[in-house]
Parts: sequence; C-alpha cells; structure tokens
Amino acid sequence: MRRHLQDWRMWLLVTVAGVMVAILIRPHGWRERPGYPLVAVLDITRSMNTRDVILGGRKVDRLSFAKDRLRRLLRQLPCGSTLGLGLFTERRSTLLMLPVEVCRHYYELSRVIDRIDWRMAWAADSRIAKGLHDAMGLLQYPELKGTGLLFITDGHEAPPVNPRYRTRFDDVKGQVKGFLVGVGGDTPTPMPKYDESGKPQGFYRPEDVPHRSTFGEPLKAPTDQPGFHPRNAPFGGEWVLGQEHLSFLHADYLRQLGEEAGLGFHRLRTVAELLAAIDRLGVQRLTTQPWDWRPWLAALALLLLTGLYGLVCWQERRTPLAKPGFYSTDNKEK
Repeated sequence: MRRHLQDWRMWLLVTVAGVMVAILIRPHGWRERPGYPLVAVLDITRSMNTRDVILGGRKVDRLSFAKDRLRRLLRQLPCGSTLGLGLFTERRSTLLMLPVEVCRHYYELSRVIDRIDWRMAWAADSRIAKGLHDAMGLLQYPELKGTGLLFITDGHEAPPVNPRYRTRFDDVKGQVKGFLVGVGGDTPTPMPKYDESGKPQGFYRPEDVPHRSTFGEPLKAPTDQPGFHPRNAPFGGEWVLGQEHLSFLHADYLRQLGEEAGLGFHRLRTVAELLAAIDRLGVQRLTTQPWDWRPWLAALALLLLTGLYGLVCWQERRTPLAKPGFYSTDNKEK
C-alpha cells in the first residue's frame, strides 16, 4: 500500500477524478459584463415577401432574410442582453414578447422568431411612419425605458403618403435610442401575390394597387386636371399609373424618417455590422452574470490526462526492461 501511495501516477489520476467530481457540482463565479437591452419590431407587410435579397447563395424574401439575421444576432448577443420581439403592419406596432434575457430564454426567443409569418398581419396597409411612431410610443412604458429599438422594414409605404398628413415625431423624438434597419434590394422588383390560404397567385399588377394617395386634401389642389372637383374629386378624376406594384428598399426615405424621429439608419447585411451599430447606440448596461468554470476544469482534466499518458510513455522508453504493468518493478522485493 505504501508503494501505491508513493506512485506519482496514482496521484495524477486521483487529481483528475477530483476535477471531474468538481465539474459535476457545476461550480461558477460571478462577473460584470455589458449587455444590450433591445426590442426588435419586424415589418410583416406584403412588400416584405419580395424576393430580392441573397441568403445561402439564393434569392429569398425580405422577411426570411430579416428573421435569419435576428436568429444570428440572438446567438451573438452577450449574456445579460435582453431582447423583445414585436410586429408592425398597417399603422400599428405590437409586442409579442417583452424583453427577456437572451441566454436563459434563447429557445423561446428563437422559436418566436421562427414562427413569425406575414399572415399574422391584421390589415393590409403599410404606414411605415405611423408604425415607427407607435413603436417608439411603446418604448415609453416604464419597463421598456432605456431599451434600444430596431425597427426592421423595407420602407415601402402603401398606399403612398399624402405629404399634407405626414407623421410628426415631436412628442417622442429624443426619448428613444435606436435605428431603422433597412432590408431589401435597390432594383424595383415585383411583389408576390398570395390567396387567403397562402398559395402563390403570381405577382401584383399595376391595377392591383393604388399609385397615389387619395386620403384627405391634396397639398396643392390640381384644379387644371380633368375631373377635378373640390369636394368629390379633390385629387382629380384621372387614373394614375405608377410603379407602386414594384418594391425596393426605400433607404433615402428611411434615413429621412430616422432624422425626423431622432433615430439612425442601418442597412441590414451582416450580423457583425449590425452588432457594431448596436454597440454605437449607447444603451449598454452592466449586468452580473454567472461565470461557468466547467470548461476550464474540463480543460485542466484533459491536460492532466494527456500529461500522464505522455510521461508514462516517456518513462517506458527510458526503462525498456521494466515489466509491463501499472507499477514499475524497479524496486521489487528480494
């Protein structure tokens, strides 16, 4: 027994066993880490079905691209960050989830992102400016104060906005940090059309969509146009044909909205660029997070076992006449 206790190899194995037991206890410490409190509001209007962005080497619709980037962002946000999820359609924004910690609730957040679908829209119009204002209003609630806003959209207003009734942001400007995240291509592209069950029905044609606003009063009455009537036809009586059945990323319009609302603009490409933009928002919070020691202890156990194996091999080369076995017979009893 004394001979066993004097063998360094046994003590190395005992140490490795002790380290493995420590791993089973799940030891951890605590450290302060910066986290990002965020709410992502995703545009689910029909123009987001336009296929003009590349994902995995093929063209996909904007909504799928935005969801993929959100999932990747979720994986790369540091523990201690919080993420809430919302939807925009018509002129309203609504929250699906209040912000929750991204590491403890990764599964729930990823499942919600996966299930977001354009058919969840409760109306067909797309009033981007009003939806942005509504989203900024949501972030005025006490539990959302100090949260950064990511408003993800292509900027396609449908029907077109009457300049006389543009949304004003005076009541919320400067009270929310965030930016509009633009998604989409630069080339006007046909918008897919679907029936009530979600089956494709080709693309929207010029006669399927309005090409000008006929709401309220015009900014300047077109008195010289045929069919004009100050009460019954204040925009004139002629049919206007444009390109509203085609869609592209309205980056300039989103930049303008960002300036009016006190927000920035970021074109969605890679998650690394998106994270860098989030870091510049200045919404970081220091949070105390558990620091798991198990990976380090596992590495120590592996290092000890590797060292044990290497030393035993080295010793056997130095003593080739020794009998095989766990213990050397150099000091065998006479």
